[in-house]
Amino acid sequence: MRASRMELGLSEISVFLRLSAILFLVLTACLVGLDAQSKRIFYTERRATFKDLDALIVLVYVVSAAACYNLLHLCKRSISTWFEGYSKWDLCLSWVCLLVDQVAAYITFGANSAALQSSLFAVTGEEDFQWMKLCNRYTRFCIQIGAGLLSGFVASLLMAILSSFSAFYLFRHYSAKRFLFLK
Repeated sequence: MRASRMELGLSEISVFLRLSAILFLVLTACLVGLDAQSKRIFYTERRATFKDLDALIVLVYVVSAAACYNLLHLCKRSISTWFEGYSKWDLCLSWVCLLVDQVAAYITFGANSAALQSSLFAVTGEEDFQWMKLCNRYTRFCIQIGAGLLSGFVASLLMAILSSFSAFYLFRHYSAKRFLFLK
């Protein structure tokens, strides 16, 4: 079964989007995971790291797993081009790819949103809980976390677009003539 020009073009765009998503996911993991700033406050050395907020720890793990999944998907795609042809396994694999793409996009977006919400407490503080503002003391730390969250949201958007590409690759296997018994 030969692929049309449109499918080849979409395949190239899909590979580019996956590579871009991997880049932004790794950038997010590095910006958030390697961020730390030390400051001397009243004769004690205080260090702010991503481990101070549980949502940032979860974010680092989630984006790392999503980057690994996208890398594995690219490897699967490059191997599957060697074995061209339509089979039942191709259809099953398309369903699995669609479901995992959607799960990865939703979980990445959710982890980024939770990290953003908890990071806002570092910016604004919370007087009811007696939490002080951290970003007025650890400015570089907060700017780097903000850049990491921004790249995480860009990666989430790219993964949502990739999920629609996976849906296209899945539903191209189905034909209305075949399932509606039209001739």
